[in-house]
Amino acid sequence: MSNVPWSVGPISPLQVMTGVGMYVSGSDGQPRRTVIRCQRPTALLTGRNRSESPITRPRSRPSDAGLSSPTEESNTFDLESIQKELELKSGVLKFGDETITAKMDDFVNEGLLGSGTCSVVYRMRHRTRFDLLMAVKCMRRSSTCQEENKRIMMDLKVVTISYDCEFIVECFGIFFTEGDVWICMEVMSTCLDKLLHDLQRPFPERVLGKITVSITIALDYLKRKHNVMHRDVKPSNMLLSYQGVVKLCDFGISGKLKDSIARSRQLGCIGYMAPERLETPVYDVRADIWSLGISLYELATGSFPYKRTEIEFAIMSKIISDPPPSLPHHIPFSPAFRHFVDCW
Repeated sequence: MSNVPWSVGPISPLQVMTGVGMYVSGSDGQPRRTVIRCQRPTALLTGRNRSESPITRPRSRPSDAGLSSPTEESNTFDLESIQKELELKSGVLKFGDETITAKMDDFVNEGLLGSGTCSVVYRMRHRTRFDLLMAVKCMRRSSTCQEENKRIMMDLKVVTISYDCEFIVECFGIFFTEGDVWICMEVMSTCLDKLLHDLQRPFPERVLGKITVSITIALDYLKRKHNVMHRDVKPSNMLLSYQGVVKLCDFGISGKLKDSIARSRQLGCIGYMAPERLETPVYDVRADIWSLGISLYELATGSFPYKRTEIEFAIMSKIISDPPPSLPHHIPFSPAFRHFVDCW
């Protein structure tokens, strides 16, 4: 991202609590607010003319060109070739400028960091090199479910090729055996979903600006460099490092844009899905921006726009039929932030 003329500074705990001192540094080193705060983020990802109104421009259905059917996606995703590629990378770990060859037994489990539907994450340290610390995402390969294996392979593939984006969680390397898969990553402080719960209060607007820029850059990177969309953007997949950098993680259901319609209604968390993902089998990277907008609403207000207690069908109906959630007027957001969030 060396061609980006501005950078995103770290977020400190004090800034999350108070919102003080949240500015973007320009190329001259002087603090200023981000230049894209009033711009619909999809302009970065779709190449839309910035002078075009983000409000009056209709949210059109993407063209079918270049998109395959669900049957075609399963055929184009070559598990065997990707598996061979990953096997060559197994056990080769890169920590900064140092590359080491290791075995799973070389690392000591120091405790559970978290768990998900298909994986468990542990804190691990090298037995003899105590400075080598990592978060290890452990997954079990299935002997019967190709879809589960595909999800594991996609997660491995995307995280290993995204080494040059500072807003995607850093991967040191992988371990790939007949039954187990380890993704070795940097240890992060927390995820934004947990941080929101721990704080018991919404995030300050200036912090939200930093989060927005970081995640938008990550999504832009995935699309422009690898032709990939994330498809599961939500606060629990946004991590905060100990240095205060927000990073995107979890690429198990990411997909190539030409394959993006495969099982589209079954992928991701319903509450963060864009209407087009629920209505039609055709969508593009703008669906990720909708998910970012829902995430910003949740972090900005401290509440999810669709009641979590409702059944999925009711949430789907609201997403499709109701207007997009708008920020409540009783909270004093700036016009720029309201404009940004309302222009998903």
